[in-house]
Amino acid sequence: MDIRVVDFDHPDAVKLMAEIQLEYVRRYGGEDETPMDPAEFAPPRGLFLVGYLDNVPVASGAWRAHDGPAPTFRPGDVEIKRMYVAESARGRGLARAMLAELERSAVAAGRKRVVLETGTEQPEAIGLYRSSGYVEIPAFGYHLDMPHSRYYGRDLVHD
Repeated sequence: MDIRVVDFDHPDAVKLMAEIQLEYVRRYGGEDETPMDPAEFAPPRGLFLVGYLDNVPVASGAWRAHDGPAPTFRPGDVEIKRMYVAESARGRGLARAMLAELERSAVAAGRKRVVLETGTEQPEAIGLYRSSGYVEIPAFGYHLDMPHSRYYGRDLVHD
């Protein structure tokens, strides 16, 4: 998979985010309404990635920096958003590759920990994060009181 940095409003990013929203509707009955400012995903305090197979956009992932307030966030945190693999490309390890690139780029930006929120209707995501060393952390953010939400974090390894 060829992973490229794109702007939040790049047509391929917009296409994949629309697909994610359809997935949320299918799994949860509604779209994710988490507020997201496109500027939060611009370097150096954020990043939006799109993965391509044969020049076709099939995966996305992004992170945005958080440096407080405690206890939810710590200085050096990034929050992963919009991890997604198109249905036609699933089962090939692309989500794991995207997660690794998100982590690598966060380390390169000097970030120290990754946090994220996912849900019980996304067992594949929960499995990916757990098998990648993520552990449950206290709830945070927009879906704080949603019973289906699950929260994970992982310290980043710096060389």
